[in-house]
Amino acid sequence: MAAPRLTARNRGISMLDQKLVYETLQSLNVDLYTGVPDSYLNGFCNYALANFPEKNIIAANEGNAIGIAAGHYFATKHVPLVYMQNSGMGNTVNPLASLADENVYAVPMLLLIGWRGQGNTEPKHPQHKLQGEITPTLLEVLHIPYVILEDDDEKIVQTLKTAVETAEKERKPFGLIAPKGVMAGEKGNNKDEVYPLSREDAIEIILNAMPEDTIYSATTGRATRELYWLRDRRGEDLSHDFLNVGSMGHASSVALGIALQAKDRYVVTLDGDCAAIMHLGALTMASKVDAPNFIHVVLNNGAHESVGGQPSAGFLIDFTKIAEASGYATVGEAVTDRESLEAALETLKNAGKASFIEVRIHKGLKGKLPPLDFDHREAIDALIEELNK
Repeated sequence: MAAPRLTARNRGISMLDQKLVYETLQSLNVDLYTGVPDSYLNGFCNYALANFPEKNIIAANEGNAIGIAAGHYFATKHVPLVYMQNSGMGNTVNPLASLADENVYAVPMLLLIGWRGQGNTEPKHPQHKLQGEITPTLLEVLHIPYVILEDDDEKIVQTLKTAVETAEKERKPFGLIAPKGVMAGEKGNNKDEVYPLSREDAIEIILNAMPEDTIYSATTGRATRELYWLRDRRGEDLSHDFLNVGSMGHASSVALGIALQAKDRYVVTLDGDCAAIMHLGALTMASKVDAPNFIHVVLNNGAHESVGGQPSAGFLIDFTKIAEASGYATVGEAVTDRESLEAALETLKNAGKASFIEVRIHKGLKGKLPPLDFDHREAIDALIEELNK
């Protein structure tokens, strides 16, 4: 007889029964799930992806998801659900306050929010501390009722019923705050071999090809972790690096701000496909400014890899054409291997304008990746000193 498969629950990991959660939501006519994946909601997001792909829309950003949810309600009168990490709540404030609010278009919806930084549970990740503190308060300021979910399968049915009924009756959003573990899921093996380069490979090729005084701005997630790890392995410090541990989608804007002032050195953004998509409008800045020292690199693996591997639109769109239309110099197509990446860097170093490279990479880590563990103020002060010496 085959041994039973070990699931997260029978290994003792705290989490709600996601099948029960979805069956309950379906019984309440909640038939659209949209948002940005979060590792705290991994069980919920992956269950939707596996079982209801036609009802699950992974949005460009959280505000985008609020808009999609509103349109769904207008067309069906069914309450939709929007999922997000609490760090993405900022992207929802405008549409929640000026579209979904009961005094405007009165859109009922459920907001499922992964609660990072609750009670300073992640002291090595200060980017979550303030957001963790203000998560319930932010909903209160927006006049949105909420409940903090518990890992209790008996309670969740009534909790969801009350949430949907309240949202419908009051014609307003209702928050479901999920502490760590409640909506968790198993971490899958997300590695693939679609393209030869790993993210680590691509970053190291760039480090080797660019001058030593180049400044780097690495996006939220594994790009920051792998740049940090590569610096340590190479015996280099962080004085040339901005590690964008929060504010997803803004690493390229920070880099552009640096490039406009530090004209005597190259500034390279190590961006991700999901981060670039989240605030795609930032690409248009290349048409408005003179920054020939700015090189924007998107490391595209077509996935929200660091939060569970859910697919992005990264492989469905042409970043290079978008970048060209936005004013960047490019090599005309995505690069996929060492030789083409090195050639693109050599060509674009002297393009005379801001330049862009899309690097198609495979999912997965090359090796075991240690967590980020550094003093954020010390690191940024070192970069500031480097830029102002």
